[in-house]
Amino acid sequence: MKNKFFSLFFVIFAFATVNASDTTPGWRLSWEDNFDTAIDSTVWSKCDRGGADWCNTMSKEDCLFDVRNGILVLRGMVNPDTVSDPSPYITGGIWTKGKKAFEPGKFEIKARLHGAKGAWPAIWLLPFETEKYMWPTGGEIDIMERLNNNHIAYQTVHTHYSYTLGNKNNPPHGGIYPIDRDGWNVYGVEIHPDKLVFSINGNTTLVYPKINDGKDGQFPFYIPQYLLIDMQLGGQWVGDVDPDDLPVEMEVDWVRYYTPEK
Repeated sequence: MKNKFFSLFFVIFAFATVNASDTTPGWRLSWEDNFDTAIDSTVWSKCDRGGADWCNTMSKEDCLFDVRNGILVLRGMVNPDTVSDPSPYITGGIWTKGKKAFEPGKFEIKARLHGAKGAWPAIWLLPFETEKYMWPTGGEIDIMERLNNNHIAYQTVHTHYSYTLGNKNNPPHGGIYPIDRDGWNVYGVEIHPDKLVFSINGNTTLVYPKINDGKDGQFPFYIPQYLLIDMQLGGQWVGDVDPDDLPVEMEVDWVRYYTPEK
């Protein structure tokens, strides 16, 4: 019941704030990827598999990646070959880790999420200097996470302050906001020296401010980042996977990165 109340509260909060405006300087489009023909290997790599829930089914099999009519497609599916790979499911994700660093700016990603029980698509940012900023000291910016086939998306930050020290409500480190469950949505975040400004479809959803001069690692975000886009299945948060719902796809029309106008 508590979790249901929490969800309802943030959905109501989202509707109340979705049209909020933020007085920020203008932005200049600095880079974009429209996925016209293929995944650009000079910018993107396929995500590595790891032990964390978000990447423990990641695979580099070609069947998980496609560019279809100018749309990037990432898939989650039942593993057809558990002899060479014992994972019951395999999933595709891409990142700019080690290839393209983004200075603080504005990010927008247009995506369409297909639902399945156990589906966990995500779009997020991590520090480009991975060895210098071990998680969570460099922060994590979750531009979008969606569970199963929900009509809401999560937008969240994680830091030493919020995760290790447990300060999740001062200020609130995230929320859930309504989306077009079956259609296209544009997910965004602006990284300013003193705040993060999240948006969905151009409407401000969450502002995460820097407080107390970022004491205790509260605001480590004003550093170069790399971008991750991944279609994960299963895990402690999203729950079990229903293989009858698979394969499932995550589609991305474009990625845009802006820098402040001078």
